[in-house]
Amino acid sequence: MSNLSNESIGSLIVRRLVSVKSFVTVGLTLAFIVMCIMQIQPPDLFIPIYTTVIGFYFGTQATKDGK
Repeated sequence: MSNLSNESIGSLIVRRLVSVKSFVTVGLTLAFIVMCIMQIQPPDLFIPIYTTVIGFYFGTQATKDGK
């Protein structure tokens, strides 16, 4: 790994973080869909967390697209 440049290490870290971020966003969305289908009222903390994650996800996507 010592022959990797700083740029390739940085891009690897960013790709892994984006992958984790996407996984968390999809997981939360699936949980929300299941709760809606089963007509379960989400816990009080679920909606603010879900809103924050979705806002952050789309905010970073908009920033990436605007570059």
